[in-house]
Amino acid sequence: MREVYLDNCATTRTDPDVAEVALEMMTKCYGNPSSLHKKGLEAQLLLEKARGQIAGALGCEPQEIYFTSGGTEANNLAILGAVRAHHRRAKGLVSNTAEHSSVLGALRHLSEQGGDVTLIDPLPSGCADTQKLTESVDENTLLLSCAMVNSEVGGISPIGDISMAAKAKNSRVLVHCDAVQALGKLPVSVKKLGVDLLSVSGHKLHTPKGIGALYIRRGVRIHPIMYGAEQQKSVRPGTENTPLACAFGAAVEKNTGEMSSNLDKFIQLRKLFLKIAENMPGICINSAPLATPYICNISAPGYRSETMLHFLAERGIYISSGSACSKGKDSHVLAAIGLPRDRIQSALRISFCKDSTEQDIRDFFKALGQGMSSLTRVGS
Repeated sequence: MREVYLDNCATTRTDPDVAEVALEMMTKCYGNPSSLHKKGLEAQLLLEKARGQIAGALGCEPQEIYFTSGGTEANNLAILGAVRAHHRRAKGLVSNTAEHSSVLGALRHLSEQGGDVTLIDPLPSGCADTQKLTESVDENTLLLSCAMVNSEVGGISPIGDISMAAKAKNSRVLVHCDAVQALGKLPVSVKKLGVDLLSVSGHKLHTPKGIGALYIRRGVRIHPIMYGAEQQKSVRPGTENTPLACAFGAAVEKNTGEMSSNLDKFIQLRKLFLKIAENMPGICINSAPLATPYICNISAPGYRSETMLHFLAERGIYISSGSACSKGKDSHVLAAIGLPRDRIQSALRISFCKDSTEQDIRDFFKALGQGMSSLTRVGS
């Protein structure tokens, strides 16, 4: 049975070249980068190389990059760390109801602690409502957080415009961007985006799971959310995961170099996907026309997502119904963009990577059609 993996927004297959970097760090350059001997210095130099590779992709200085365990920690460090550092001057927090659960969870926690949280519904495309989002910024706003790419429907938010408008209303507001689904696929320049904080993750980019990074603009104060050591200026203490950090750096450098050709490929794959979907009875397309080309969200009303996912998985086809962090719950993103319940409960997210092929798409739709023909419709 041929395997078809189209769940790349959940995670990607580790690139063999990237895995080799991690293996070499674990078996040869295994010193603690904080150790003062030769093995420690060797690891430190390679860790700093990785920091520079990620900084190069984001257009910032290496010292503005802090390694984390992934996107969730990076988002939490950005939001909770900013509030801890600046809570005396402001308490307002502004974000989007379609954000990743790690952002919404951090904001929910702060709201319970007395924070003034304002959440704005996105546009039907899944993009942030720039006007309403920035209208919510006032003199009491400490931080605005918005993802660059929505992980479920692929809406691309104009972070540069949002940042500019927010800072025009309050020059001291901090702007945080979750760029986990954008790095290596779309150009991400922290200077062009005008952000103060930006989160990225490795396993969305063919790196092993367990590594991410947070960009903190020089001069922005962030308090740690963990304590105990002085690594990374004590902002993110603890021994750095040098094997995965170096693998992440290699993956970022490789994918950034291939980004243009990969993007062209994603565009062609999406064209084929939409052409088949539009001609398939019973299918509704949830992603907007101008969504990112590597995420396609559709619904087959009458067929519950979980049932269809199991049917497809039995045939070697792997997709999702939304964010892996939701653990199968109804999508808060699709609810936020106003989709009816039958489309939410039958949603399927298909996400491409550089290894995806046109045959993958054809095999997916063939199996989907078989599922719609053989599975019992809900309510029938």
